[in-house]
Amino acid sequence: MDLFEKCYHFETLNKAKESGLYPYFHTLTSGQDTEVIMEGKDVIMIGSNNYLGLTSNEEVIEAGIKALEKYGSGCSGSRFLNGTLDAHVELEEALAKFLHKEAVMTFSTGFQSNLGIISAIAGLGDYIICDKENHASIYDGCRLSFAKMLRYNHADMADLEAKLKSVDSSKGGILIVTDGVFSMGGDIAKLPEIVALAKKYGARVMVDDAHGLGVLGAHGRGTAEHFGLEDEVDIYMGTFSKSLAALGGYMAAKKDVVEYVRHTSRPFIFSASMTPASVACAKKALEILEREPQRVKALADISAYMRAKLKEYNVPIIDATTPIIPIYVYEDEKAFLACKLLLERGVYVNPVISPATPVGQALLRTSYTATHTKAQMDKAAEKIAEVIGILNSK
Repeated sequence: MDLFEKCYHFETLNKAKESGLYPYFHTLTSGQDTEVIMEGKDVIMIGSNNYLGLTSNEEVIEAGIKALEKYGSGCSGSRFLNGTLDAHVELEEALAKFLHKEAVMTFSTGFQSNLGIISAIAGLGDYIICDKENHASIYDGCRLSFAKMLRYNHADMADLEAKLKSVDSSKGGILIVTDGVFSMGGDIAKLPEIVALAKKYGARVMVDDAHGLGVLGAHGRGTAEHFGLEDEVDIYMGTFSKSLAALGGYMAAKKDVVEYVRHTSRPFIFSASMTPASVACAKKALEILEREPQRVKALADISAYMRAKLKEYNVPIIDATTPIIPIYVYEDEKAFLACKLLLERGVYVNPVISPATPVGQALLRTSYTATHTKAQMDKAAEKIAEVIGILNSK
């Protein structure tokens, strides 16, 4: 059988394109902001992870330009060898101080961060216990680690405890891994209960705070700050591609743990380092977050405003407090159709279907930015309600 046979008969893709409902790879001709130009049309962007609105910030852009001028366009090597700049070290030191951790190491992408951390810290004979709704990068990191992975039902602490009881901690270490803010549902991990169970069973806790940094906590330090548990989380993982307006990822932990991962993580050792511009933009965005914590409140306020507007229109949503608001339409085709109709009306949202969600749980993932205006939310909510009405009439 020809290896490429599956490529020639990719029916799901072909059907979506033939029906005119294909929802992916729309082209922008503007920067990422609350409004963008997509395929020649002005569109309200509520499908971005630009939570603090810093991708278009003049200070962030200027920092990137200066880094390009000083260091060039890339580092031409791994951090492990020739690819470490003083700027990398400065970013890591600043982030460690901000997160109240002993040390930080940076990766070239957020996805790579989970691959690199998990595969290095857990190995053959160890156990990784994961929430079923964790990000795909966590699962791929588990596969790469050779540790035994157990999954517990989403946010089900009884099931987590059952999984902890089932392993023999005398034969290997235990790592509990959870998203801080779940990227599709927008709900927050039950971190106090997770920490308590970890202590009870001798496990370590890792929180993927990709959607928590800049979103939760009075200072934007994330899920652990939100719950007052900053000293209880062993490993933070996060990204620069969301609140910090750049590209890359990081691990924050005790110095000895970070040093171990630096010297054993294959995804880290064998990847080129973050580009100078990305490093500079992330560091400047972090400075702005520290200087302007009111952005975190502005994000919470505009998200709450949008939730209230959607409820006014009787659009069914999950009660939560984060800037991720999923709207369930259940059927894949309805998700594609809704995205098409909304884009025609000047609103961009993300379609999410299996395997990113369970089969039959397709949704429109909407997410918000601290710099969105109420007028933009009013229009977006109105158009969403209109489109949901059309879907319900079919």
